[in-house]
Amino acid sequence: VQLQASGGGLVQAGGSLRLSCAASQRTFVSNAMGWFRQAPGREREFVAAISRGGESTYYADSVKGRFTISRDNAKNTVYLQMNSLKPEDTAVYYCAARGGSGGYYSTYASHLEYDYWGQGTQVTVSS
Repeated sequence: VQLQASGGGLVQAGGSLRLSCAASQRTFVSNAMGWFRQAPGREREFVAAISRGGESTYYADSVKGRFTISRDNAKNTVYLQMNSLKPEDTAVYYCAARGGSGGYYSTYASHLEYDYWGQGTQVTVSS
């Protein structure tokens, strides 16, 4: 599976961005997906996850209520809608796909659970 993330950019605090992650594989519906981010000098951290069919989602406490993860399996694409952005959201955002194993409704917050990674897209939030 190849993943292509897009939609990053520069936005003022309080603004919104929507990230997209397009997967190359037609069996994308088999993959639980996640978004992670990494700021300079910091470790990669979990942001949000979605189950294979999209029925289950899970968020980091730092983004809960502001970010929404969703997927369109017909388009092989997962999205991350980011609202009320804060300067501390500044990071490179990565999408990730898990292999076909695991529960249909399961979500995964550890980067160790994912098998495929996109190239990352930069999000910068100015104060």
